Amino acid sequence: MSIKIENGNFILETENTSYAFTLYGGNYPVHLYYGAKNDCAALKLERIYKSFSPYMEEHGMDFSFDCAPLEFPAYGYGDFRTTALKVRGEQNSVTSLVYVGHDIINGREFPADLPYAESSDDCETLILHLKDEFAALAVDLFYTVYPAEDVITRFFRIENAGSADVKVERAMSLTLDIRELKDADYVSLRGVYAHERYFQREHLGYGNHSIYSRRGSSSHHHNPFMAIVDHAATEDEGAVYGVNLIYSGSFLTEAEKDPNGLIRLQTGLGEEQFGYTLKKGESLDTPEAILTFSCEGLNGMSRNFHRFIRRYILPAEKFDDRPVVLNTWEASYFDIDEDNLLTFAQSAAENGLDMLVMDDGWFGRRDDDTSSLGDWYEHKTKFPSGLANFIDKVKSKGVKFGIWIEPEMINPDSELYRAHPEWAMSIPGRSRLLSRHQMVLDMANPAVVDYLIDRFDKTLGALNIDYIKWDMNRNISPAVSPYLPADKQDETLFRYMKGVYRLFRWFNESFPNVMIENCSGGGGRYDLGMAKYSTQIWTSDHTDPMERIPIQHGSTYAYPTAMMSCHVSNARDLTTDPRHLDFAFRLAVNGPLGYELHLPNMPDDVKATIAAQVKSYRGWEDTILRGDFYRVHNPQLTPYYSYYFVSADESHILVTFLQYKGEEPREEVMRILADENATYVDELTGREYSGASLRSGLVMKITEKDYTYYQYSLRRK
Repeated sequence: MSIKIENGNFILETENTSYAFTLYGGNYPVHLYYGAKNDCAALKLERIYKSFSPYMEEHGMDFSFDCAPLEFPAYGYGDFRTTALKVRGEQNSVTSLVYVGHDIINGREFPADLPYAESSDDCETLILHLKDEFAALAVDLFYTVYPAEDVITRFFRIENAGSADVKVERAMSLTLDIRELKDADYVSLRGVYAHERYFQREHLGYGNHSIYSRRGSSSHHHNPFMAIVDHAATEDEGAVYGVNLIYSGSFLTEAEKDPNGLIRLQTGLGEEQFGYTLKKGESLDTPEAILTFSCEGLNGMSRNFHRFIRRYILPAEKFDDRPVVLNTWEASYFDIDEDNLLTFAQSAAENGLDMLVMDDGWFGRRDDDTSSLGDWYEHKTKFPSGLANFIDKVKSKGVKFGIWIEPEMINPDSELYRAHPEWAMSIPGRSRLLSRHQMVLDMANPAVVDYLIDRFDKTLGALNIDYIKWDMNRNISPAVSPYLPADKQDETLFRYMKGVYRLFRWFNESFPNVMIENCSGGGGRYDLGMAKYSTQIWTSDHTDPMERIPIQHGSTYAYPTAMMSCHVSNARDLTTDPRHLDFAFRLAVNGPLGYELHLPNMPDDVKATIAAQVKSYRGWEDTILRGDFYRVHNPQLTPYYSYYFVSADESHILVTFLQYKGEEPREEVMRILADENATYVDELTGREYSGASLRSGLVMKITEKDYTYYQYSLRRK
C-alpha cells in the first residue's frame, strides 16, 4: 500500500519518499512532511500561531490559517499568503473548506478534457472530499502516487453545490508548504524566442517569486517547471523539490517565503488570465501537476521526472526506431515543389536518413508567410499530380514521409478568413493584431475545431503519412473569443487550450501510426501538455551549436531527452570546417537526431560523414532515449557542457564533453558513476577503462580552440 492512515495521519509513500498531512480538529488538512522516507505515523501537529494572525474563535490561539502549512489554502478566511483557490459567490469571495470524507482507490481518475499522466499497475489515488456549506462548494483533491518514480500528481475538481452561479477566479492545481528548508534557492527555466529554457538559480528570499505566462501558451519566456532546492544542494547532493504542470497555456508557478520562514510552492492556472463560471451542479477540473522530491540533488530530481514522463506522459513509440528526419525548412523555406523534394528524398535514402519532412509551403497559395493559413488543401501548382501521388514517389525512394501543419492560425489573406472572419480572435472596431502576418483561430469555438477536423480528414486522411510537425507561430492577443458571451470572456484561454487538446486527441485517434512532433516557433510550447500528444518537441529554432548548448542543457532539468528534438543544421558552414559538422552532431545526440540542411547540395565527404553519424546514433539511440541522464558541467558557468547517459541495463555509458569556446589550456575531470567492479571498452578507440577509474574521473583537456569535444561510448565487458 502506498497510501495509508495511521494515528490520524494521511501518509503517501513512494520507494524513497514520504508525504504526510493530518486534519486539524478533524476538519482542516494541514501538511506535516514531505521528503526522504520517514516514519510519519509519529508526526504531530505543533502549535501554530503568531501575533496578528486571525484564529477561529472555537479553536483559540493554537491554530491559525495564516501560519499553518496547509494542503489546500483558500482565499479570504484568515490566510494572508498566496492561495490555491478563490471563488466569487453571491455575497463575497470567502472560502473555508472542511474535510467531509475520503476514498482510496487503485489506479486513478483523470481530469476531464485535459492531458494527464496514464495510470500504472502500482499507482494508488487518495481523493480527499472537502466542502464549504456556507458558500455551497464541493472540492475533491486528487493525490495519485507513483511509487517507483517517486512522483505524486495533484489536481482538484470543484463543483457548484448551490443554486446561484459562482465564478472560480483562481485555481492552483498543487500547493506544497515546505518547512524542511531554512535556506533555499529556486530554480526555473527562463528565455526568449530562440534562447529558451536557460537554467536560472536564485536565492529564495522573503516574499513571492513567480514565473508565469500571459501569452496563451506556456511560452518561450518562462516554463511551468520550478524546483526549490537547499541552498547547499548540488547536481548530485542535497534536497530538491520539483514541480511541473501538464498544461500548455497561460500559467502561474510561484514560491512564497512567508515571514515565519515557511515556503509555499504552487502551480496552476493562476488568476490574471483565468476565470470560470459554474452554474448549479457544474464542475471544473484543473490541469494535473506533478511533484517529486530527491535528496540526490538536481540530477536526482531530473531522473525522477525523466522516468515518469517517459513512462506515463509521452505517447508510445510509433516505430521500432525513432526516425532520423531530413527537414526541408532551413534548406528551401517556401521554395518547394515535387521535383525539388524528390531530390531530398533520394539523398536522404542514400545517406541513411529515414524520413523526409515537407515543411511550410505545400498548401493553398502558400508561397510566403502572408497567405493561406486555414486553407488546408494541396498547392495545385507545386503538386499538380496531387499529394497522394507525390508521397508514393517519395516512399518509393525508401524513406518515410512527414508533413508540416499550423492548425491554430489563420491569415487574413485566406479563403477561410474571407468565409469566416468571426472565427479569428479579434475585437470588432479595433485594429487587427498580426504576428507573422497571421491571426489566431478561436479554438474556444467548437465549430472551429469541427471545421479543422473535417478539413484535415479530407486532406490528410487519404495520404500515406508517417509524421506530422504541428507548429504554432504566435502568441494570443487579443485573448477574446467572438464565440463566447461577454460574461465568459475570462474563460477564453482555458477553453482555447481545451479546443487544441481536442484536436490533438482527434489526430492521435485518427492517425494512430503517425508520429507528431510539436513546435511553437521552436520551444514556445515545450511542456508536458504537448508531450502528452507529441512524441518529441522541436527544442528551439536556434540550431547554431554555440547558442543551442544552454537551451538543451536547461531543458534536461525538467524534461527527458527522449522528447528533445535535436537537428544538425547548416547554421555554420559545414563545408568549410569539418569540426563544425562533428561538433554539431555530438551536440545533437543529446536527444532524437535529425538534419535540417540542403543534403543534395552537400559535398560527398560531408554526405559520407552524415551517413556515418546516423550509423553511430543508431548504436546509441536506446541509451539516449531510455537511459538515465547525468549533468556534470553547466555551460552557463563554464565554456563547456558535459553530461553522460547510462543505459537502462547499465551496460552502456555514453559520455559527452563539448568545449564550445577556447580557453587557457588546463584539465577538467568528469566523474562517471560506473560500476566500480566492471571493465568498460570504449567503442570509439578500443581502450579499456575500469569502473573504479571512471568513478575517479576522465580527464578532459581544455584547449585554446573553439569546437573541441571528447566522446566515449563505453560498453561493459
